[in-house]
Amino acid sequence: ITGSAWVVNPSRSAALLTHHRKLDRWFQLGGHLEAGESVEAGAQREALEESGLAAVRLISRAVFDVDVHLIPARGEMAAHYHYDIRFLFEADPAEPLRKSAESRALAWVPLEAAAQYNDSESILRMVRKTQGS
Repeated sequence: ITGSAWVVNPSRSAALLTHHRKLDRWFQLGGHLEAGESVEAGAQREALEESGLAAVRLISRAVFDVDVHLIPARGEMAAHYHYDIRFLFEADPAEPLRKSAESRALAWVPLEAAAQYNDSESILRMVRKTQGS
């Protein structure tokens, strides 16, 4: 189980995406949980660690989205599935960003342009949900 943060600006017109160093693709912020950590807390921690933001505000404790995807085998690690539980957060786009070692870049992406960064159904579904909220 992994936890992700779909971080949007207050007007819900843009989302914060990270260009993942290992996967060479743009994604929402998130990752593996630490021992004893709730999925919600893990999603928030990952958002803060990966963005350098001082704060992200949880919009709702309700799960925003769930995605199941196959992680291919790499090195000693066998192929396995991630069950990614996603929560909706808000942040101030004027606050400075600081990318982590896991990231090549961070960007506030207008929702209308999200497909140019990552056109996977997983990302596009969260865009549609944001535009419908």
